[in-house]
Amino acid sequence: MLETKKGQLTVSCNIYDHRPDGVIYLITLKNRDLSVSVTNFGCIITAICTPDKNGSHKNIVAGYAELTDYRQNTHYFGCLLGRYANRISGAKFQMGQRTYKLSQNDGCDHLHGGFEGFNQKTFNVAALIQEDHEVGVEFEYLSKDGEEGYPGNLQVKVRYTLNDQNQLVMKYEATTDQPTPVNMANHSYFNLTGFETSDILEHNLQINSGYYTENEGDIPNGNILPLDGTTFDFKFPRSIGLHRDQFSSEHGYNQNYILPEHAAGEVILAAKLDEQLSGRTLAVYTDQPGIQLYTANEWDGEICGAQGKYYQQYGAVALETQNFPDSPNHPNFPNAILNPGETYHTTTIYEFGVE
Repeated sequence: MLETKKGQLTVSCNIYDHRPDGVIYLITLKNRDLSVSVTNFGCIITAICTPDKNGSHKNIVAGYAELTDYRQNTHYFGCLLGRYANRISGAKFQMGQRTYKLSQNDGCDHLHGGFEGFNQKTFNVAALIQEDHEVGVEFEYLSKDGEEGYPGNLQVKVRYTLNDQNQLVMKYEATTDQPTPVNMANHSYFNLTGFETSDILEHNLQINSGYYTENEGDIPNGNILPLDGTTFDFKFPRSIGLHRDQFSSEHGYNQNYILPEHAAGEVILAAKLDEQLSGRTLAVYTDQPGIQLYTANEWDGEICGAQGKYYQQYGAVALETQNFPDSPNHPNFPNAILNPGETYHTTTIYEFGVE
């Protein structure tokens, strides 16, 4: 084990497994109040332990008890999504005169980077970070030309830091030698009770958005619609389950929200989640144009998670900061193509608190 400490901030790194594709490490970041555990396999956040209003610490993110179980991570617990988070319709897109075909791992569509997206890759541990006000880790991975159908060699850097303001800061960076779509996001699911309650329907949620991308099935059709008067509207805080009787045929939320326009690189408040019994809060900040709300609609009670609880439908909520789904196929959506000579970089912050 390697551990460094500066004041009340510590970072430790333990070898968990040796595999043909590299060594699997478990890295734990701690400050006075929180601990965050991550692994270089899929850049997965395996645990976030935070205090409630009585000082009791619980792991508030969904995950498996054993790292080896993440090899079959069909629900994408805690992982890095890429090259392209969310769906690309028909598993194809066009650049110039050429049509690129991607792996079809979600019916006829492409989801979260394919059969073996970034969530299934072993990243190199490039550095452990120990500063006066933050500790962290930096991961690196080379996604080779043709991986899951994507063009270009994509060099990826992922940096997770925990600071003394109870913020987990996630920074993603990439460069390429050919034009290629890039849209990276974290897919952590949150239950602020630490899964002491089996669903998040009484969690209060606010999303800083007045518009959403209309779907046909799970894929945007290109229309951008106002949220006013819809069951998707979270401009003002309300319980996630308020309109449960009006849930769609998928029986929950799985929707991309459009965040207010802001300057490139500017980090804004995207969403806030709170739970009254525990007092825990989560604020999500990002420089991305969208955020996907997903309420674990397909969980069925078969998985026993790290908390020793069986994960039920609506057992947690994911707030995925991202570019819009299927952007490469909609010219009116934000650009998602990275070109040689450019650098993709984006920041998302999870800020934890108690009220």
